[in-house]
Amino acid sequence: MMQKLSSQELMQLEEKYGAHNYHPLPVVLAKGEGPFMWDVEGKRYYDFLSAYSAVNQGHCHPKIVEALVDQARTLTLTSRAFYNNVLGVYEKYVTEYFGYDKVLPMNTGAEADETALKLCRKWAYLKKGIPEGQAKIIVCEGNFHGRTITIISMSTDPDAYSEYGPYTPGFIKIPYNDLNALARALEDPMVAGFLVEPIQGEAGVYVPDEGYLAKAYEMCKAKNVLFIADEVQTGIARTGKLLACDHENVRPDILILGKALSGGVFPVSAVLADDEIMLTIKPGQHGSTFGGNPIAARVAIAALEVVKEEKLAEKAAYLGEIFRSEMRNIKSDMIELVRGKGLLNAVVIRPKNGKEAWDVCLKMAENGVLAKPTHQHIIRFAPPLVISEEQLREAIELIKKSILFFS
Repeated sequence: MMQKLSSQELMQLEEKYGAHNYHPLPVVLAKGEGPFMWDVEGKRYYDFLSAYSAVNQGHCHPKIVEALVDQARTLTLTSRAFYNNVLGVYEKYVTEYFGYDKVLPMNTGAEADETALKLCRKWAYLKKGIPEGQAKIIVCEGNFHGRTITIISMSTDPDAYSEYGPYTPGFIKIPYNDLNALARALEDPMVAGFLVEPIQGEAGVYVPDEGYLAKAYEMCKAKNVLFIADEVQTGIARTGKLLACDHENVRPDILILGKALSGGVFPVSAVLADDEIMLTIKPGQHGSTFGGNPIAARVAIAALEVVKEEKLAEKAAYLGEIFRSEMRNIKSDMIELVRGKGLLNAVVIRPKNGKEAWDVCLKMAENGVLAKPTHQHIIRFAPPLVISEEQLREAIELIKKSILFFS
């Protein structure tokens, strides 16, 4: 049994023994259920971050946890040196669910992004005929695809890339939501892919213009360039559709999933593509010890079943409209802008009397709602999709109260 420590003692332990690569809100959480979390002292909060959209199905969803526990008692890991009796079942389920020929299972979103980059380059050399080592991938300014060396090499955020060089070459950075810039970049015959977030989450829930994704996809097709969608944060019903790309009927050539693929219960990520792309990678050329393990496979099936059974995409679309409408009606000059899709939303905060987004988040925590700023002046609001309308409206009142405290 773990010794019962206070919030203060637990924060001090992290400060002393953990790397200082995060700056958390001063709340120590000990329990979660549905849209709620409780701290060590027993105070209840509405979770409006959902572990960066990993907990779309709510905390500790019974069906997903049951799949985890049942499989953990039976078989946890075989590695891919052998077959196991769950992976093939999951692969069939997930490919049919999203409509692709094949899936390559990994663990984290960053690993899935790296997998997509490798797939794109393999395809470039084996199928498109680009000379070895010359393939380029177009990426967007303000992107967030993870924190590996290669991924931070395409970042435009100094916090992400400073003092980590030398950087991986092969990326063309263009402004997000700029079709003219994309057209210019696509003129380069060495371009193999375009990697894009349908909505830039970490950048502050930056929603592109309507038609941007569909037009970008068409432009890529015209140049025989792969359209690669990072739906790690926007996928699995978060934006009011199963995938954010579905809003514009775009089917990515390579689809990257993670986070809510497990409902926050286990690290599970996936890359989906059709045979022409996926089968360019041969045995021994890519893999992961834990990728496709039996627990991950069982958990992911359960997590995806919950999304359909509980109609979470439809729910996110309906509740998102309510949230944005209510936020826009708050009479506060601290609110500069409200934007989002489904239940992935952001409020841009204008500093007032020295108080910023961080201060608003501290006040919200005091009032029982947990959210976190991104880029100092933006608060992302992304509750679990299982939240009821009544619960959402109650949380909205607490958010209003917190913002109006500074007005």
